[in-house]
Amino acid sequence: MARVKRGTKRRARRKKYLKRTKGFFLTKSKLYQSAQEAANRADRYAYRDRRNKKRQYRRLWIQRIGAAARLNGLAYGQLIHGLKAAGVTLDRKILADIAVKDAAGFAQLAEKAKAAAGAAARKP
Repeated sequence: MARVKRGTKRRARRKKYLKRTKGFFLTKSKLYQSAQEAANRADRYAYRDRRNKKRQYRRLWIQRIGAAARLNGLAYGQLIHGLKAAGVTLDRKILADIAVKDAAGFAQLAEKAKAAAGAAARKP
């Protein structure tokens, strides 16, 4: 069987890694093995942090909704429970946006939540 040295394929693969790591520090952008390790590590971090970003945004929305709810005399959990009981199907992203940009509108939602939560508590 003929010997295969993979000349152009190997060079192309290595160039691809070195191109991806352009701008990395020291040997991580110069030497193939270091560049490959750095690129693979960067991919793992990117994959992980795309999920972490979603968590962080949800935490931010909940904090904003909770702060606005306290201004209207409700706890976060009471507000969410009341909105669910009232049949309001706004997600946390939209609620946080309303809380920041439209305080009067959020106050109306809080009143609906109070009324629905009170009615739900009175039901046996």
